[in-house]
Amino acid sequence: MDLSLTDIFGYLASLCMVLGYLPQAIMTIRTRDTEGISMMTFSMMGLGSVFFVINGLMWHNYPLAITNIITAGCSVIIFGIKIYNDHFKKAG
Repeated sequence: MDLSLTDIFGYLASLCMVLGYLPQAIMTIRTRDTEGISMMTFSMMGLGSVFFVINGLMWHNYPLAITNIITAGCSVIIFGIKIYNDHFKKAG
């Protein structure tokens, strides 16, 4: 396997993105604490991940698509817990 510098940076970026999202998602799932999470930030980051999935699939760049499927999934989980906490818990 002959990796170019572009490939190496792409894989490093993928690793950083997944390692950046997963701990937040895991902590949010465990604690259900979303007080310090910005709805707008996670909405935009999640939407950006969805667009990168589409972009990765269109360019047949599967590492980009797979990375962003993972990060979009994490965003959806965090977003869902945030909506539940902000709207349903306070209403009850």
